[in-house]
Amino acid sequence: MSIVENLNRIKKSIPSDVKVIAVSKTKTFEDILKAYHTGHRDFGENKVQELIIKQSQLPHDIRWHMVGHLQTNKVKYIAPFVSLIHSVDSLRLLKEINKQGIKNNRKLSVLLQVKIALEVTKFGINPHQLESLIHKSHSFEAVKIEGLMGMASFVDDKNQLDKEFGALKYQFSKLKTKHPSMKVLSMGMTQDYQQAITHGSTMVRIGRKIFGERST
Repeated sequence: MSIVENLNRIKKSIPSDVKVIAVSKTKTFEDILKAYHTGHRDFGENKVQELIIKQSQLPHDIRWHMVGHLQTNKVKYIAPFVSLIHSVDSLRLLKEINKQGIKNNRKLSVLLQVKIALEVTKFGINPHQLESLIHKSHSFEAVKIEGLMGMASFVDDKNQLDKEFGALKYQFSKLKTKHPSMKVLSMGMTQDYQQAITHGSTMVRIGRKIFGERST
């Protein structure tokens, strides 16, 4: 199937209030424009260098999402335009985002990445540190914490995924009672987004199922 057919099929198969982030890393401008011309505007990138190139060359009404691990020294390159940073996993990074938001006269929207997977390679904040981090962020004038993000283990074990998605949903619901402005729960990717939605995900990050396999 084509990119357009893939994207339309996915959108029709999920609740209308779940936002799809089309993860376009390694994909060509042409591929991204095919999705763009369906009316889709939310695209995600994993690497800062690729993100800034695409942002400069593609239509400026695209909402760019930084979904990969973000180093503090790279924040300055995306702060002028990024729509949402999904991968905030430390106070140090949050401080730098605030600093660059002030420099660019922008309030930058972020998600706190929570470690829910078994793999040691996955980044994320320990759930027990969330409340403390949110409390410390209250003095940051150029940051808005919109919600949480998590990456589940890359496994076929549905019970394991249920545990991980369920754990993140629990943390999100608990925090939302104290912080009503937290509205985004970003969890679920190509291989597990349908299961994530059953656990309350409001935002899914889908690449291969829209664009096909990635170039290496």
